Amino acid sequence: MTTALERVRLAIDDAVDAASPRISGQIDEVRGLSVTVRGVPVRVGDLVLIGDAQLPAEVVSVQADLATCLPLGVLAGIGTGDRVIATGRPMSVAVGERLLGQVLDGLGRPLDGSALPTGLARVSVESSPPDAMTRMRVNRPLPLGIRAIDTLTPVGRGQRMGIFAGSGVGKSSLLSMITRGTQAEVTVLALVGERGREVREFLEDDLGPEGLRNAVVVVATSDQPPMVRLRAAFVATRIAEWFRDTGREVLLMMDSITRLAMAQREIGLSAGEPPTTRGYPPSVFAMLPRLLERAGASATGSITGLYTVLVEGDDHNEPIADTARSILDGHVVLDRKLANSGHFPSIDVLASVSRVANAVSTPEQKALMRQARQLIDARKDVKELVEIGAYVAGTNPAADRALSLWPSLETFLQQDLHDITAASTSWAALADLLGGAA
Repeated sequence: MTTALERVRLAIDDAVDAASPRISGQIDEVRGLSVTVRGVPVRVGDLVLIGDAQLPAEVVSVQADLATCLPLGVLAGIGTGDRVIATGRPMSVAVGERLLGQVLDGLGRPLDGSALPTGLARVSVESSPPDAMTRMRVNRPLPLGIRAIDTLTPVGRGQRMGIFAGSGVGKSSLLSMITRGTQAEVTVLALVGERGREVREFLEDDLGPEGLRNAVVVVATSDQPPMVRLRAAFVATRIAEWFRDTGREVLLMMDSITRLAMAQREIGLSAGEPPTTRGYPPSVFAMLPRLLERAGASATGSITGLYTVLVEGDDHNEPIADTARSILDGHVVLDRKLANSGHFPSIDVLASVSRVANAVSTPEQKALMRQARQLIDARKDVKELVEIGAYVAGTNPAADRALSLWPSLETFLQQDLHDITAASTSWAALADLLGGAA
C-alpha cells in the first residue's frame, strides 16, 4: 500500500519535473544504431528525448560537446537537425506491490499498452549490489520442485545459479517447471531477446493465472532495439530488489544471459568500442558482474537468481559461458544427447555443480548426494563396455551396484513437464532407492 507521505512525495516530484527548464540541442548524425547529439549537457546514463515524438534514448558516451545516444525505440523518422531535450536524469522504473500480476515491456511499461497501476514509486534502474560484509550467507535451501536439482544440485535462498545449454535442449521448459514448483514468495521473470511467439505460451500455459498472481514478467523480444533488450534485464533486477528490500524471498529468472550479452555487444560496437574475444567488446565483460552481483541475500530478504546461458555450438567454454560460470554460484548443465534420447529434464548431473550444496544440506542428505553421484559416475565408466558386451559382472562391485540400480535411478532423474515434486518427497524417494535415510 502507498502511504499518504509517499503520495505527497510523488506529487512534489511530478511538480518539480514539470517546472524544470528544458535544455535542448539537436541531432548531428544518425549512424547505424546510434544517434550523435550536439549542444546538450549530459552524462553517461542520462536519458534524452528525441524529436516531436520524444523518443527516449540513453547516453552511452560523451566527447566534448557531442554525445552518442542509443534509442529505446525505433529510429525510423529520426533525422539530422531534430530537436533533442535533456531530461537530466537516468532511466527509472515504477516499483510497488501493485506490480504483482503485471506483464511489462523492457522499459517497465505494461506490455498491452494500458496504464500502470496507481500508487507506484519510481526509482533509478541502476542500483548497488549488497555490500560484501553485510550480505547474508546462503544457508537455507530453496526447493524448486525438480528432483534432479533439489537432491543432487540443491539451490539455496540467495544463490545465483546458471542453466547452461545449447539451443533446443529444454531451458525454457525447465524454467516453466521451476516457476510452478518454487517456494519463493515472489517470482520476477525476464525474457530477454526471446521469440515473440513464446511469450503468450509461457504466460498462459506455463505460468497461468495462479502463477502470475505472485509474479512480475518483463519482456523484450528479439526484434526490440538492443538498448531495450539490455534495459529489460536491469528493470527486472531492480523490481526484484524492491521486493527483496521489503523482506520477501524473491526468485529472479532471466532467459537468457547470452542474448543480453549480444545486446551489449551491439551497443558497445555502436559506441565505438573495439571488438575483442569473439567480437565482444570489453563493456560486455564489465556489464555481466555488475548485473549478476545484484542478486543475492541482504539483511532483509533474498533474491535467488536463475540465469539461462545459451552456449554457442554446445561449446561450454565460449566467452560468455565461461565468464558467467566464473561469476555465478553454480551451474546446471543440460545435455543434448540426453534431450535427444527423450530424457527430460536433460540435466547432466555429473557436469552440474552447486557451490552452496554443503551449506544447504543435512549430513544425511550430503551422504545420499555423494552416493548417487558415485553410482552415476560408476555406470558412466562401464557404459560402453556393457553396450558392446565386454563387461564381466563381478569385475567392479561399484559398477555392478550402479548397473543394478540404474533403471530406478534413471526413472528418478526423469520428470514429466507437469510433475512437480516436493523436496521432502524427492529426498525420501532417493533414500529409499539407495537404501539410506534422508
